[in-house]
Amino acid sequence: MDARAEAVRALPPIDECLRAAEKNPALAGFSRIYLKLMVQRAQAEFRAAILSGRDTQRRDRAAMVDAVARAVARAVAADEPRLRPVVNATGVVLHTNLGRAILAESAIEAVEMAARSAVNLEYDLETGARGDRDTIVEDEICALTGAEAATVVNNNAAAVVLALNSLADGREVIVSRGEMIEIGGSFRLPDVMAKSGAIIREVGTTNRTHPGDYADAIGPETALLLKVHPSNYRVVGFTSEVTLEELVEIGRARGIDVMEDLGAGAIVDLTDFAVPREPLVRERIAAGAAIVTFSGDKLLGGPQAGVIAGQRGPIERIKRNPLKRALRCDKLTIAALEATLRLYLRSGDLGEELPTIRLLGRRASEIGAIAPRAREIVAERLGGDYVVEIVDAASQVGSGAMPVEELKSVALRVSHPEKSADAIAAMFRRARIIGRVVDDSFRLDLRTIEDPAVFAVKLETD
Repeated sequence: MDARAEAVRALPPIDECLRAAEKNPALAGFSRIYLKLMVQRAQAEFRAAILSGRDTQRRDRAAMVDAVARAVARAVAADEPRLRPVVNATGVVLHTNLGRAILAESAIEAVEMAARSAVNLEYDLETGARGDRDTIVEDEICALTGAEAATVVNNNAAAVVLALNSLADGREVIVSRGEMIEIGGSFRLPDVMAKSGAIIREVGTTNRTHPGDYADAIGPETALLLKVHPSNYRVVGFTSEVTLEELVEIGRARGIDVMEDLGAGAIVDLTDFAVPREPLVRERIAAGAAIVTFSGDKLLGGPQAGVIAGQRGPIERIKRNPLKRALRCDKLTIAALEATLRLYLRSGDLGEELPTIRLLGRRASEIGAIAPRAREIVAERLGGDYVVEIVDAASQVGSGAMPVEELKSVALRVSHPEKSADAIAAMFRRARIIGRVVDDSFRLDLRTIEDPAVFAVKLETD
């Protein structure tokens, strides 16, 4: 280890390697800042290789500088953006790590328009006065949900924070202990609520909460009653929960508003598209919730956004909060969201035009119809001793929506007599095809694959 540490200490300074890299004609025209970044990365790779024992070659200073400079040249030639397109063959339609909803073509066109041109984001074309970006989407949200008013921020967590800060800063918010959820990335609702300035008052138990628990907890410092739709779990067995209707009745008797974090945010009855049902935002508004928050990039099928819809009074208080400016959406998000909402209002075939609903609603028979061609392409690309089989599979909605629902699907199971499922998964990842390891076997779920040609890539099988 001492020899390795000594070799690391002997690595030449960044500036010396940078000067050597700048002399390479192949690197002419690149900014010094960019080349310095690439030198730093090359240095870090050499350092890691030396410490791990992968690089045991002993070089003098000049040779080391040259090695770093050549590594920089290779890295620049191969450099690509960090954000890259991948093939989602995981079977999870709304995969958080893969960007959730794929936008509809009309939303993509709207984003391109907003990116290429100045737009009337906050400009009233009739009066020439300053406008409000909320007006671009508010009417559509209200028409689709039955809300009196609405606003949008950059995601649903932000929507929850903003609503609680606006309506309950320094006061109590009563919520069932069984609804104090944790979502992906160890992101916990109690932590979000605490950052809003609201004081959490938990009632009931993990599995059972009764109307009386809320009624008994209400006091002079109570600002809101909060209901949270379980986004990634279900409590089963000996359970009891208070319905939104019951909670609204309790709140009205004491003059206290009810807010619901609905999460997934279904706008239409998904059973019309052969997808399991989720509570509709319109139903929650009609049931009396003063505020409903939900995501734009889950079941809505739009861009990442947090929608806040409900009664005019609370919404106006939320809009006046200075924090809203820190959480507002940019023009690209507004453009994509408006186009997505207009699809719901105007499309004659929503199940075809909106990718999220189209992919969720695909029947196993439809998916199975492309499986033979997909198997043929993958087998041809793999060759050798790989075995590619067509098998039944169970897809998921993803992003916490419908956590216990499985969608019947079809997958390719790829195996090799000497390679593990994890090794095969890594091989496909290098080709930017993301599958899933299930029961010690690697699978490519075809639910989100509409053209098997996406598998026609070079696979490094050695």
